[in-house]
Amino acid sequence: MTMTPEQAAWFADTFGKLTANIGKAVLGKQDVIRLVLTAMFAEGHVLLEDAPGTGKTSLARALAATVDGTSSRIQFTPDLLPSDVTGVTIWDEHARKFEFHRGPIFASIVLADEINRASPKTQSALLEVMEESKVTVDGTTHEAGRPFLVIATQNPIEQAGTYKLPEAQLDRFLVKTSIGYPDLASATEILAGSSVRNSASRVAPIATTKAIADMADLASTVYTDPAVLRYAAQLAEETRNAHQTLLGVSVRGALAMIRAAKVWAAAQGRNFVSPDDIKQLALPVWQHRIVLDAEAEFGGVTAESILGNVLAEVAAPQAKATVA
Repeated sequence: MTMTPEQAAWFADTFGKLTANIGKAVLGKQDVIRLVLTAMFAEGHVLLEDAPGTGKTSLARALAATVDGTSSRIQFTPDLLPSDVTGVTIWDEHARKFEFHRGPIFASIVLADEINRASPKTQSALLEVMEESKVTVDGTTHEAGRPFLVIATQNPIEQAGTYKLPEAQLDRFLVKTSIGYPDLASATEILAGSSVRNSASRVAPIATTKAIADMADLASTVYTDPAVLRYAAQLAEETRNAHQTLLGVSVRGALAMIRAAKVWAAAQGRNFVSPDDIKQLALPVWQHRIVLDAEAEFGGVTAESILGNVLAEVAAPQAKATVA
């Protein structure tokens, strides 16, 4: 069943209210908030590459408060173990059985702070739960629940003592973006409210976790014309064929684009995906999935320039005006 125009209008209105509510804690960053919400409704995850002190924790807490969900923060360090993330099975002497003690990954919104500071072994503990929303410990599978969103951060400046995220890990992030510093007006407003140390405390819940899960299901019914699907597939293929790339957009990346584009379209009150949705999301959804060869990278070629060339070379189809 395809989303109706009335449902699309309702989705856009609710999406706007959620954005505005989170915006009470993260001032002047509507575009970033919309991207993070898009990832949540598309049931993907977000990688924030940003300097310290830009509001990453406030964004995660405000999002969790808005959807009346739980939140957790994992500070990734070199000595962090996989069990510190997923949880551990412990023998209960009184009950005479093993009991699973859930780790911080079991929350609606999980902030994985400085994820690249943990060892590859610990990073790999996130692979299953980010892909399938479940964790397997000692042969038993535990569901993470819905909604489930990992917001991982890494500092692009300080790289000493860090472990670069492998491509398999990067490919599991639906969106890569940054919050950045606020503009002058927003910074002034932030300073005026400096007496409130926890800006997320200003945010009141306006949606239940069940409502968010239902909205995610609704967004998945947005119509995508076969021509638009072919357009996304062509773009992904061209990133793989570009001579400057060692690795282009994978099939998982193309699927992520369609899921994100459906939410992006519904958030604008449309019940169909247009080629412009693909274009607008190309950079945040695909930039981190492209690996350049050493010569191209040395020559100043970037993933952004590769995507720009591909978007210019591949002709976009004519979008349908409406879907009944």
